[in-house]
Amino acid sequence: MLQDDVAAPAFLRDLVRRSVRRHPADALAFYAAWNTRNGSAVRLAALVGAGWVRGVPEEFTPTQAVCLPAAMAEDFRRYARGSTDRHDDEVLSAYLRLTGRMSLIAVPNPVEHIDTDSIAGFDWHGLRRSACPLQEPGIAVALETGWVLERPGGLPYMRQGEGHARVEGPDGVIGTRGHARWLTALPYLGCSEEQVHRLVHERRPADVAAAVGRAFGHRFADELWIHGLLLGRQAARLTRCSPVQRLRRPMADRLDRRVRAAAVATLGVSSLLPEARQSVRPDQAALLETYVRSGLRCGRAWPDEASPTAPRLGGEAHDA
Repeated sequence: MLQDDVAAPAFLRDLVRRSVRRHPADALAFYAAWNTRNGSAVRLAALVGAGWVRGVPEEFTPTQAVCLPAAMAEDFRRYARGSTDRHDDEVLSAYLRLTGRMSLIAVPNPVEHIDTDSIAGFDWHGLRRSACPLQEPGIAVALETGWVLERPGGLPYMRQGEGHARVEGPDGVIGTRGHARWLTALPYLGCSEEQVHRLVHERRPADVAAAVGRAFGHRFADELWIHGLLLGRQAARLTRCSPVQRLRRPMADRLDRRVRAAAVATLGVSSLLPEARQSVRPDQAALLETYVRSGLRCGRAWPDEASPTAPRLGGEAHDA
């Protein structure tokens, strides 16, 4: 199913067929919004070279471009008839939670959201672009050979201009519907507030931070760089701990770089408040991308200094 406000490449039908052959029992999504937890999961997967990532259970399923197995589609139709919720993405998530398997989301996203009116409404959300947009035929390699990131462990993400992280504690997911501020989540990410502030002080490029602060607010500049730092650190931890990452058949170097670049390029603008995204100039978007990359690089180089009592969150992957 494709919604009415997306752009899809001519090769999408063939790409879907090939994806279904590889994952015949899963709901498959070919888009994730850039400002969601699923979008952050897609970015993290792109950074570690995965071809698919399992959707976040607490969040809506991106139904802009989704494919269900025939039996699942019929079962979902019967389930949805009993729901009073008009949001198809929320209803599908509720159904998938019951099955115990959220959708698999393609990395990169071959489908892009466009700025047109939709019968579903929601224009007040502002720009809702793909988290990792790439519409070239070569992405079939990523989807056919890339491994599946099943559980990222800790998932840093931005929400309403502030850094958050999806983490799990002894009693389940921390925060209201999984929303926990990064400071609250730090013990479950295996690091401390002192470590974060030391790296901000010592490693953040002061001139770029000042420019971002002047353009978008200094508090936002702090939040965005710390988010990049934590995202880069989690990517490094997943890369180290995943045997699949070492054994998988690698994508072509050029495509691998393009997927990572597409994921990073959307991070800065998507982290802004909805009303601010529309007016970002190209030079400001480039500034945000440069800034985010510095945080990611610092996070990737951050040694794993978790305290002995901190939970160890490595994540889970498999080559499906």
